[in-house]
Amino acid sequence: MRKLVVSEWVTLDGVLDADSMDVWFNPYHSEERAAYITKTVHGADALLLGRVTYEMLASYWPYQKNDDNGPASKLNSVPKYVVSSTLKKAEWKNSTIINESIVEEIAKLKQQPGKEIQIEGSPTLVQSLSQLALLMSISSSSIPLSWGAESAFSKRGWIRPG
Repeated sequence: MRKLVVSEWVTLDGVLDADSMDVWFNPYHSEERAAYITKTVHGADALLLGRVTYEMLASYWPYQKNDDNGPASKLNSVPKYVVSSTLKKAEWKNSTIINESIVEEIAKLKQQPGKEIQIEGSPTLVQSLSQLALLMSISSSSIPLSWGAESAFSKRGWIRPG
């Protein structure tokens, strides 16, 4: 059985918001972080993504033609499964939309032979799956910054502020 593994990047106070990555994620780029991301992505042979994360990744990675900026070849070739009730087309190579019987479809993916199925970002999807006990492990990497806003974890009830 394949493992379903979550990979998250968060600030020290739990922010993992894609809309503000220019403030809390991008300024802290390093060669070490790039190597870690590449190694992590190469550990998977499928990605499971929520719509917002899928759209963010699909707007960048298909246009990277070599691995100079990270694991482009892996991300562009691996099967990608997008959980969404609103997405109508998934045009990034090897993408499939899962919009019904979600738990059953994910269970089928886990039964297939292969390595890890990774969930990158996708906090709403992660919260839903964690309540259903479908996740095998969660790997989070911290960005050395306290955003000072209500975190994604507290908004979703994963932690209580204060």
